[in-house]
Amino acid sequence: MYEIHMGVPEMKQFWDSLKDKVKTGMADRKEEKLYKQFGKAMYLLSLNPRHPGLHSHEITSLSARYGMKVWESYLENKTPAAGRMFWVYGPNQADITIIGLEPHPNDKAGAYRKITLSQMGQEVK
Repeated sequence: MYEIHMGVPEMKQFWDSLKDKVKTGMADRKEEKLYKQFGKAMYLLSLNPRHPGLHSHEITSLSARYGMKVWESYLENKTPAAGRMFWVYGPNQADITIIGLEPHPNDKAGAYRKITLSQMGQEVK
């Protein structure tokens, strides 16, 4: 089992804000749906990064740009602009750090050039 961390500062801030909105009843339907999808994807990732429902695969262009293997997993499938979660192994052996959350890029030629990812680091609790 893997421990899931959030990249800093963007992913940590995003997840904390989304979680707070849902828990206080301030989230709209779109945010509630994203919270459920993202939470389920993180749970499956913690159990098995190669879970068939995640369709995890390396994004070589991002791996080359960031100097470490960057993986993409599905939050949803067969949906326009379906959500994608970007992650790396680390900082420790049994850790995974979520470093991005984006809609699926439509422009295949240079799609991943537009994506900016969070830094892996010590998670602020």
